[in-house]
Amino acid sequence: MVQKIKLSTIAETLGISTATVSLALRDSPLVAGNTREKIKEQARALGYIYNRRAASLRTSRSGIIGVVVHDIMNPFYGEILKAIESELDRSRHTFILSNHYDNVEKQRTFIETLLQLGGDGVIMSPAIGTPPEDVQLAEENGMPAILVARSMEGQDLPTYRGDDSYGISLATNHLIGLGHRSIAMIGGTDQTSTGRDRYQGYVNALRKAGIEVDPNLRIPGPRSKQGGFEAAVHFLSLPQKPTAAVCWNDLVAIGLMNGIARAGLVPGRDISVTGYDDLEEASIATPALTTVWNGQTEVGRLAARALLDRLAGSHEPDGMHLIKPEMRIRQSTSPHRPRA
Repeated sequence: MVQKIKLSTIAETLGISTATVSLALRDSPLVAGNTREKIKEQARALGYIYNRRAASLRTSRSGIIGVVVHDIMNPFYGEILKAIESELDRSRHTFILSNHYDNVEKQRTFIETLLQLGGDGVIMSPAIGTPPEDVQLAEENGMPAILVARSMEGQDLPTYRGDDSYGISLATNHLIGLGHRSIAMIGGTDQTSTGRDRYQGYVNALRKAGIEVDPNLRIPGPRSKQGGFEAAVHFLSLPQKPTAAVCWNDLVAIGLMNGIARAGLVPGRDISVTGYDDLEEASIATPALTTVWNGQTEVGRLAARALLDRLAGSHEPDGMHLIKPEMRIRQSTSPHRPRA
C-alpha cells in the first residue's frame, strides 16, 4: 500500500511547523505568499491530497456550497454559475450543482442531501411553488441560503436579480419610440416573480405611452428557442397583426425570428423583435438581436460574495438587491412599417 502523506511529512521536509503548512494549504494570509507557494509546491511533489472531510471535522466547515437552478442548459443560468464558480474559487470553496426543472420535490431532496453532506450554504433560484419551509430547512440547520434570479414571497433572504420590470419597460419603450403600437409579449409565466415583473413592465410602458393593453397580444409559456419558434405561428395569425414582439428572453426571441423567417418575412424589417438577457448568442444571431442586458454575471458574483460574507459572520442586508438592466440596440428592430 502507498503511504498516505501527512501534513507533518511536508513540515519535516521543509523544516517548518505543521500549523504553518496547514495555514498555507488553506491560503491563509497569515503565511507569506512566497512561503505558501513553496509549501504547495512541496505538497504536490510529495503527492499530498487535501482531505476536505478531515478539515471539516476540525473547522466545522466543509467548503462545499450547493447551487440549485431551473436548468443549466439555459445559457442565462450558465453565465450566473460561471460567475459563482469564479468567486468561490477565490476562497477555495467548491460547489455541487442540481437542476430542479421546477420540481419542488427534486429541489427539496437536493437541500436535504446537501445538509447530510455538511454543506456550508446554498445558492438557489427557487422552483415554482417552493414553500417557505424548504428554505427554512436550510437556514434552521445552519446552512444559509441566497436567492438568485427569482424571489419568494414571504422570504426576506438576500436576493440578487435583475430589475425585470424596468428591463422589459426599456425594450417596450424602445419599440414604442420606433413607432410601434401593436406590440405582443411572448413567453414567460405568472407563476414566477420574474414572469410577473416582466409582464408588469410591459404593461406599464404601454399605459404610460397611452396604448391600450390588449391581453390577446400576450402569448405566455415559451422559454426556449423551440418554444419561440413554435409561438411564431400563433403570433403571425393574431388578428391585431402586431408589428413587434417583446420576448421573455433571448432564446425565445431567436426562436421567434427563425419562425418569422420560415414564414417568408424578414425579422428586423417586417417585424421588430427584442430579447432579454443579452446572451453571447444574441450579438451573432441573424439579424443581431436587440435585447436587454440583465446583469447575470453580476448576479452570480454578488450572490456568491454575499454567501461567503455570511459564512464569515458579516453580510449585506437581507431583502432584494436589484441589478439595473441596460438596453442593447442591434439589427432586429426598426421603425414601424404596416404589415400586409
